[in-house]
Amino acid sequence: MLSGKERDRLKVLHEVQGGHLTQGEAAGQLEISDREVRRLLARIAAEGDRGVVHRLRGRASNRRLAESLRSRALKLVKAKYRDFGPTLASEYLAQDDALEVSKETLRGWMMAAGLRRGKRRQVGEVHVWRQRRSCRGELVQWDTSVHDWLEGRGPRLYLVAMIDDASSQAYPRFMEQDSTEANLCTLWGYVERWGRPVEFYTDKSSLFTVNRPMLEAADEAVKEELTQIGRALRELGIGWIAAHSPQAKGRIERFFGTAQDRLVKGLRLARADTLSAAQTYLEEEYLPHWNQAFTVLPAGSTDAHRPLRAEYELAAILSLVEERIVTSDYTIRYQGKIYQIARGDIRPGLRGGRVRVEQRLDGSMAVKFRQYGLSVAECLAQPKTPSPRKPASAPRLRPKVVHNWMKDFHLRESPPLGLILPDATRGGSPTFFGG
Repeated sequence: MLSGKERDRLKVLHEVQGGHLTQGEAAGQLEISDREVRRLLARIAAEGDRGVVHRLRGRASNRRLAESLRSRALKLVKAKYRDFGPTLASEYLAQDDALEVSKETLRGWMMAAGLRRGKRRQVGEVHVWRQRRSCRGELVQWDTSVHDWLEGRGPRLYLVAMIDDASSQAYPRFMEQDSTEANLCTLWGYVERWGRPVEFYTDKSSLFTVNRPMLEAADEAVKEELTQIGRALRELGIGWIAAHSPQAKGRIERFFGTAQDRLVKGLRLARADTLSAAQTYLEEEYLPHWNQAFTVLPAGSTDAHRPLRAEYELAAILSLVEERIVTSDYTIRYQGKIYQIARGDIRPGLRGGRVRVEQRLDGSMAVKFRQYGLSVAECLAQPKTPSPRKPASAPRLRPKVVHNWMKDFHLRESPPLGLILPDATRGGSPTFFGG
């Protein structure tokens, strides 16, 4: 069968044979030399139209790899890397098995052996490409991935990650739960390592924003409510942007997609089955490879991260903060307990004022009034003294009620029927019984 290009070439050569074109004109249209035109005309005269077919069609390439290499690579893929993609499998073959095979060659071998299928192109909503920020620290995307990272070998883990928009430099950490405390711990580690970024880009999770129904009156004044993470970002002077769709924060989503393929398989080969083992592999093996293979140089050389100055006390800012009112006896109530403020810390305006209670990430508690720290002690509940029990008294019997109509009437001593007796209560007049 002739290809489309060969059919077009054959038509021009037929025009030359018919005398409608010269060999020079045909060479100009086909972008080949006059000598090649004469060679093709000679082939057509000897073999017919199939003379335009390239002589290498159907022949094995001289650069083809040995069949023994192909068999060995497919055997290793079936044994160790069956669910790996061609790119990742070629990296592990070169790293662990000393077998150099390009990813495209391995892709063809795997598809021919039935180990992989070609991907169908998905047609869906088109999202406009957004250019990266120019400097590191201008925008950092922040999210959590829920996945079976240990594939049932250990506890359920959550990957809380932050990725720089300009360079794709990532800071992930495994956590046992996706909570406010876990995200505050990740934020602590990020700002300690690189400083305070200009803005964070997150979704509209309840960890970052207070979701309230829309009010009917748009001009109604509403008090702004902040989550613990929102308050911490404001105290650190870091901006916050909410994404309206997962595609808007595509950089962190693609990071999770790569991690759910590469990181999961790396943890499997490393036999990680605990939180500490997974975190060790993440920091020592996966992140160095990510920073080497997937990060880019920012367009600008300026680092937009701002340093942590002395007034930013991370232990106080990155904690669970609530306000309490001091009662008249200088106590506060917090989490069902009563705490007494030390006498030496009492100062004007404290009684009836509001204090800041910080439940810190290390489990300790701190109380502040304005810029002053307060010492508090838990008030232990006083044991209740049992009240003396009253001796059991005999039950009172209700007196028998005797009605007037039963006066002087005795059933056992009632006379026989028809007997007339004198009635003293009626002046001695006779009373008749029995009829």
